[in-house]
Amino acid sequence: MDYLKAACPDSQKPFDAVVVGEALIDVVTTPNSQVEHPGGSPANVAYGLGLLGVTTGLLTAIAPDERGRTIENHLHRAGATLLPGSKSLTRTATATATLGPDGSAAYDFDIRWQLPRATPACFPQILHTGSIATFLNPGAGAVKTLLEQAHKHCTITYDPNIRPSLLGSHAEAKATFEAIGALTDVVKLSDEDAQWLYPAKTLEETAEHILRLGAGLAVITKGAAGSQFTSPSASITIPAVKATVADAIGAGDSYMAALILGLLTRGTEGFAPAVMEQLGRTAAAAAAITVQRAGANPPTLNELTAAVEAHASTPRAFACDQA
Repeated sequence: MDYLKAACPDSQKPFDAVVVGEALIDVVTTPNSQVEHPGGSPANVAYGLGLLGVTTGLLTAIAPDERGRTIENHLHRAGATLLPGSKSLTRTATATATLGPDGSAAYDFDIRWQLPRATPACFPQILHTGSIATFLNPGAGAVKTLLEQAHKHCTITYDPNIRPSLLGSHAEAKATFEAIGALTDVVKLSDEDAQWLYPAKTLEETAEHILRLGAGLAVITKGAAGSQFTSPSASITIPAVKATVADAIGAGDSYMAALILGLLTRGTEGFAPAVMEQLGRTAAAAAAITVQRAGANPPTLNELTAAVEAHASTPRAFACDQA
């Protein structure tokens, strides 16, 4: 089965981005209510990319049940396409998110992850993956095979989005992360992810380690403390955008979608400090919009453009190190 064939129909250009990973229903529980939202980190990224005007396909595993139809319709409304082969389960996965007083979420998962192994018919400009999809077998093996086939043909981005309860041993999870990282051009992870993977390293040391694995850019998000962008030639810090937090669901995925948009439009300057700053400021603005709204509710391109322009006069990022 050529499960990326829909990304390159004969009469059309390939998708700009294809996202590979889990789609599920977030069951959000608070002391007073329970609400369901389409979720899953990769699906959130695909949805966010669609809203940002990026031609996007999602390869996932859902069921042809009510929750699966909810996810498919959700993606369709954003302009993202569910790729053939994605309706392979008998029950669509769920993640029960219990919100804390600060808007943070703790998750309990009911998920099965599987993908068929196949040779892609062609490749998009950017292939993104991450989260449970790169760790949970049997699907994780198929994802790794796809990245091995794709990494010389397109830009690959990766967000591990660590979920310790699903990962087995620390040693196994770290080995998986490093095997995927070696096939990746841009790795984005949170400071919590970095500290879980490498508890003995500083964030700066973890970023340098990721570059040694083979990535050209390591991005570590630090919540209200901003984000750190590290390339082989420079490291800069991008300030966070101040926002009143409703909840943090989907903020990292909105950040990732905006980062991918920036990678698609950055031109030919590689990861020069000015390029990293533009990428970081755009991604930070997207995350700030999302945390002000309930659930994984990322911005449209018009909303993001307006937010970036509104914050253009804030203090510039500073270089921490430059070779």
